[in-house]
Amino acid sequence: MLYILRFSFLLLLLLQVNLNAKEYAVVASFAYEDMPINKIKALFLKKSAYVGSFKIVPLNLSLGDAGRNSFEKNVLGMNFPTLKSYWTKQHYLGHRPPISLKSQKAMKAFIKNVQGAIGYIELKNVDRELNILYIWSDN
Repeated sequence: MLYILRFSFLLLLLLQVNLNAKEYAVVASFAYEDMPINKIKALFLKKSAYVGSFKIVPLNLSLGDAGRNSFEKNVLGMNFPTLKSYWTKQHYLGHRPPISLKSQKAMKAFIKNVQGAIGYIELKNVDRELNILYIWSDN
């Protein structure tokens, strides 16, 4: 009986973790099939400025936003101090970090109205006017 209770508790704990996991998507105003994560990273670190003929306008959510934290960790593979150091060095080379927006709603509107814009939002907020380039889950 104790074994069944322990197993049930473990199962409930695993379900709780999965229910709390959020899914995010890198979205854009342009379509692109199977964009690799290293290309997304290059665009957001401004090591690359074009996808095909589109000049890219990368967007970030505000500092401290859960979606931004997840993006930096899971997509860029960097933490805040590392990114801060990176952008400090880039500043002296004349490069600026991506534009920051205060909300996912603002990011969606910007992407829909600016050709070449690329950003990230929760997957549940994606609509038909946005093209999904990459999906990840925050566990």
